[in-house]
Amino acid sequence: MNLNIAASTLAPSRACLERRFAAHDRTQLFFRHWPAASEKPRGALLLFHRGHEHSGRVAHLVDELDMPDFAFYAWDQRGHGLSRGQAETTQIFADRVRDIDDFTRFIAQEDGVAIEDMAIVAQSVGAALAAAFAHDYAPRLRALCLAAPAFDIKLYVPFARPALALMHRLRGDFLVNSYVKPRFLTHDESRIVSYEADPLITRPIPVKMLLGLYEAGERVVRDAAAITIPTQLLVSGADWVVRQAPQHEFFVNLGARTKERHVLEGFFHDTLGEKNRAEAVAKARSFLLARFDEPREEASLLDADVTGFTRREADALATPLSIASLKGAYWAMTRASLRLGALLSGGLEAGRRTGFDSGSMLDYVYRDTPQGFSGLGRLIDRLYLDAIGWRGIRVRKQNVEELLALAMRRLADAGTPVRVMDVAAGYGRYVLDALARSEASPERVLLRDFSDVNVAAGRALIAERGLAERASFVKGDAFDADSLAAVEPKPTLGVVSGLYELFPDNARVRRSLSGLARAIPPGGYLVYTCQPWHPQLELIARALTSHREGQAWVMRRRTQNEMDQLVAEAGFDKIEQRIDEWGIFTVALARRREA
Repeated sequence: MNLNIAASTLAPSRACLERRFAAHDRTQLFFRHWPAASEKPRGALLLFHRGHEHSGRVAHLVDELDMPDFAFYAWDQRGHGLSRGQAETTQIFADRVRDIDDFTRFIAQEDGVAIEDMAIVAQSVGAALAAAFAHDYAPRLRALCLAAPAFDIKLYVPFARPALALMHRLRGDFLVNSYVKPRFLTHDESRIVSYEADPLITRPIPVKMLLGLYEAGERVVRDAAAITIPTQLLVSGADWVVRQAPQHEFFVNLGARTKERHVLEGFFHDTLGEKNRAEAVAKARSFLLARFDEPREEASLLDADVTGFTRREADALATPLSIASLKGAYWAMTRASLRLGALLSGGLEAGRRTGFDSGSMLDYVYRDTPQGFSGLGRLIDRLYLDAIGWRGIRVRKQNVEELLALAMRRLADAGTPVRVMDVAAGYGRYVLDALARSEASPERVLLRDFSDVNVAAGRALIAERGLAERASFVKGDAFDADSLAAVEPKPTLGVVSGLYELFPDNARVRRSLSGLARAIPPGGYLVYTCQPWHPQLELIARALTSHREGQAWVMRRRTQNEMDQLVAEAGFDKIEQRIDEWGIFTVALARRREA
């Protein structure tokens, strides 16, 4: 099989290994690996190709970057090149971002390259994926080099995007073909010819993937302050494929202390495959070498609750609006409509009565059964339960259950007693559901919560499921470190889900985590959640009430990097992470490191 037909004239001189790794859904994804030419490798560079292309199209960079002390890896993205043949139309953008997490973990585990010694060089869709990975997973990468990231693809047909969204809603997923001709990608004639002759070029793209690319692009650009990895942005000055404005907005918002932006005049979209690409490659090489010549850069976010951008965001949301202003009047009308809706909708009524962030409300959302007065009330309730935040909550529940099951299995396989403690369990439904599905049976389950209502409901749920012999529910303060540390017998698996997101200050979270670290022995596990993003923050702050005596529900987001740093400070190392397709809620599994 001629794998390099598209790059035969540009094949690197270094020996190439053809390999595969198993992604999270067991899909086997193809990649090329060029081991370092030196005896003491300094790190690894991961090359991500453009949309429609494959790893052979970026193979020329192995020689052109001229970095012999580094191993190179280039994958064929899911549904592309030699990773084709799967059910591509069932995949979403978030799956491909998670593939990157799988890929980096595979390289770390199989080849012994620490993620701190990896950098990503990516183009177009590959660059958008890399940016989303940096935002959503907060990997400890050394650097990012993003060339013409496809945050906003130019669709020259008027109203093409809303039309595709409507068609997807009516028809389900389907494939659309690329309109881009190779002569609009590069001035390099050899690249144009090889593109046209390459049988591994994948012209169709699932519309759900395309729409997800747009949504993720908007989210990552707007929230780029969450990305603190040193980043270089290469903007093609004559790009026919993607818009430049979002790239510049991304750079301005970027939270990295070290960042560079270069506009390459006259360059078409294939930035690193242009005729005069030596200029772009030289800038990338210089940036990457400088990052590896220095200690890895990491800004502390432990005081982000005081000085960070999410604190400023929360302060703005907590600022009252004048009823005389247009915006103030709008939100007053929204609150009034929700009060009216609560007369009919069971969910809205429960939220107004107990707080929209209460354990009772979450249990209602988990059950996902519309209730209300009359058919109209149930219809309103269905719309309420289908709000994107509640959909994300239900996915979070699934992810918590998955990682709980994984942790219990690992403990059982290691011969360690499985003892679970949830410090703020609400009704405890997600923990009990996870236990019911787990192959490993815990010897003890301790559920805690500060609310008498939740404790009573949780005890009833335990009795209903016949689990009283090995499960108990007690009242307890999740922020009382000494109380957590004193639990006997010592838990080997701690759970804190949906709690820290409700409290903006880090001092309280640090107390809680320190108690968990004292309770869980080395080798034990912690499942924790985070909310790095939410598209309805203002609606929540201006229109919904908290369980705390009817106060406005103003949330301060924590970036994934901030949350991971808090967990790491307490003595835990993150080893797995899950996130919903909208990028709202994450669930992570961490292991208690040796003292």
